Amino acid sequence: MQAAPGHRQIILDTETTGMNREAGERFTSGHRIIEIGCVEMVDRKLTGNHYHVYINPEQEIDPEAIAVHGITNEFLADKPLFKDIAQGFIDFITGAELVIHNAPFDVGFMDLEFACNPATALTRTDKICSVLDTLVLAKKMRPGQRNNLDALCREYGIDNSHRDLHGALLDAEILADVYLLMTGGQESLHLDQNNSDNQNVLGEIVRITRPQKPLKVIKASADELAEHESRLDIIEQAGGQCLYRH
Repeated sequence: MQAAPGHRQIILDTETTGMNREAGERFTSGHRIIEIGCVEMVDRKLTGNHYHVYINPEQEIDPEAIAVHGITNEFLADKPLFKDIAQGFIDFITGAELVIHNAPFDVGFMDLEFACNPATALTRTDKICSVLDTLVLAKKMRPGQRNNLDALCREYGIDNSHRDLHGALLDAEILADVYLLMTGGQESLHLDQNNSDNQNVLGEIVRITRPQKPLKVIKASADELAEHESRLDIIEQAGGQCLYRH
């Protein structure tokens, strides 16, 4: 699970105008990205570098989506278009391994945006980055359990109580902590709070300590102990050496 020495990883999340059913495909129409949040790790250490931008999608946001992330059409009215930020975004992620929770969703939207912009029409995420899907990883580690970000925060003792609404940068910060704990941890989880370009840094990711229940000890019954001794007798009578009795 450990990244190779010097390996650059970008933990990424997006917010959108709504849901595209065909997430993971190269769309020519549909819902659009309205927020991108990324944090950078090198050698499993957060560098303090991040990328965060709000985007005017030039279309209405579904009310259901607003209820999830709280971003309104009015708020985005004066924000840049994707074509205005595309090259800077590509420059930030190129050559990195993207760490994304439910990667087909975000990658599908990214490829849509690249395709809709003439200057990046030939760009595909999988051509400039590798992708690690933490949802796939979580399902392998926790089969049959809920593995959304909130469930993983509970599992690994991460305090996300300040996450009333989804936000791309906040979710990327939380996912960085989840990913590190899932795959072995890291010495420090502090982000640089002094970058003037950051519009939405909400502070250090905080871990909480969960009380550990004592292990339940189940003692063998008298009948079970007698059966055990009988089995040991059989082993010794057959000429075997019963290590348990020695």
